[in-house]
Amino acid sequence: MKQGLLTWSNPCPLSPLIKLPTKQPQFRHPTTFASVNENVLTAKERRQLRNERRERNVYNWKEEVEERLIKNPKKQYKSWTDELNLDNLALLGTQWWVVRVSRVMGHETAERLARTMARNFPDIHFQVYAPAVHVKRKLKNGTLSVKPKPMFPGCVFLRCVMNKDIHDFVRECDGVGGFVGSKVGNTKRQINKPRPVDTADMDAIFKQAKEEQEAADIAFVKEQEEEDSRASDDVESVASTKMKRRSKKALNSVAAVSTTGTDEKLLKPESSVKVVSGAFEGFSGILKKFDTKKGLATVGFTLFGKETLADLNINEIVAES
Repeated sequence: MKQGLLTWSNPCPLSPLIKLPTKQPQFRHPTTFASVNENVLTAKERRQLRNERRERNVYNWKEEVEERLIKNPKKQYKSWTDELNLDNLALLGTQWWVVRVSRVMGHETAERLARTMARNFPDIHFQVYAPAVHVKRKLKNGTLSVKPKPMFPGCVFLRCVMNKDIHDFVRECDGVGGFVGSKVGNTKRQINKPRPVDTADMDAIFKQAKEEQEAADIAFVKEQEEEDSRASDDVESVASTKMKRRSKKALNSVAAVSTTGTDEKLLKPESSVKVVSGAFEGFSGILKKFDTKKGLATVGFTLFGKETLADLNINEIVAES
């Protein structure tokens, strides 16, 4: 044995006949009828089968994008100078626009705006609409007053083809505060660009105005019927009170005639009388004058040593026995 070499030997050498068990990975392949057929098919047939499978599970993204673009068209990005150009509003055609006016004088402002536009733009077809409910009321003198009650105070609707000339003209009218819209532009220049009203919203406004006007007319008719019935009741009550008053006057006149007829012989000038009712009730005096037509008698009373004359009703005095 050579020095300097280290040797190592296996104390238990294995025999070549003994084999140690080794674990090998097991791969399970799903055995289906299609896979068996694919193994049997040729390469061309497998390619055709794969293409058919792809066509069955195809996803057409182009059609979906086209449908989205039809529903929501692609936004057109314009420069800020194009947004400031109000003449581009004419491309929208005839639209409804909202004009700001005074809340108190809105109806008068709408009439003034319609007259001035008809005078300055005779070739342009336009329409000014101030939605209001015409409230009817009957005055004490019998006349009928009609006053418009605005449904949207401070707003007037204008239907026309908008451009820069009409926009500037409407803004310069008396009582107009501008259009309802949104601000466009940049930090250098900004304007309030008008925004059109949707036709569905305008149809709803027309319908609401019609319904409220019908309700106001029905309420006015009911109020008139109630006033007529109340007036007839008042006339009947007044007539009954007048008849009662007349009957009372007739009774009083009959009583006065009867009393004067009996006491007329006793009531003579310079005769002593006694006051039965009135301010001088209980006083005694001397009859100075006696007027049967007017039903008055002048009686003289002695008060504080002086004689005082007073005109009394004949029914208030009685001749002393």
